[in-house]
Amino acid sequence: MQGFEEQLRVTALYRYPEHSIAYDYLASFTYPWEALDGLADFIRGLGATLSPDEYDRPADDVWIAKTAKIAPTAYLGGPLIVCDGAEVRHCAFIRGSAIVGAGAVVGNSTELKNCILFDRVQVPHFNYVGDAVLGYRSHMGAGTVTSNVKSDKTPVVIRCETEAMATGRKKCGAMLGDFVEVGCNSVLNPGTVIGANSTVYPLSSVRGFVPERHIFKSREEIILKRED
Repeated sequence: MQGFEEQLRVTALYRYPEHSIAYDYLASFTYPWEALDGLADFIRGLGATLSPDEYDRPADDVWIAKTAKIAPTAYLGGPLIVCDGAEVRHCAFIRGSAIVGAGAVVGNSTELKNCILFDRVQVPHFNYVGDAVLGYRSHMGAGTVTSNVKSDKTPVVIRCETEAMATGRKKCGAMLGDFVEVGCNSVLNPGTVIGANSTVYPLSSVRGFVPERHIFKSREEIILKRED
């Protein structure tokens, strides 16, 4: 078993480099939240290299794959890249500094801000995703949100039992590994990190670190998944 700090690394949470246009950028950092400060500039630089044969540019710093489906009621704020085959649904609100991966779904009344969504991520119903990284094929149930600011506005610290790691950020949402499933109407509190292939029960309030291949039933009950 890797130690606490090792399990928080980009390479531990995200193991599918072919499934994000931003993977090389993300992998240049040790921990995923470190990528958030420079994300807007990265998107602008990457967008400028995208082929106009494959991407439309409906506004400054906004690049939309020609194969993406965008509802006419969606708001697309830059800098933004929406990749091949992604779907942005009715009344979605993308405030900017966002990458929506290939085949991803940004759903009805979902809001994105300063985040990376890997390919095939689903945030399909009334979600808020801010200052966050969501791994390949992760899914947030209806009404689930990433809270990214503590009520006392102090810098976010990620905790696991007696261990802790400072992020140095006042705004730090959730980092979800690949294939994470989060049940409906859950709150992922500031600095939540959920390891790959883990599941969160509906109506949960999650804070701190959940190891990979675990089930979060409550703060007092986080259990290892059975082998298939």
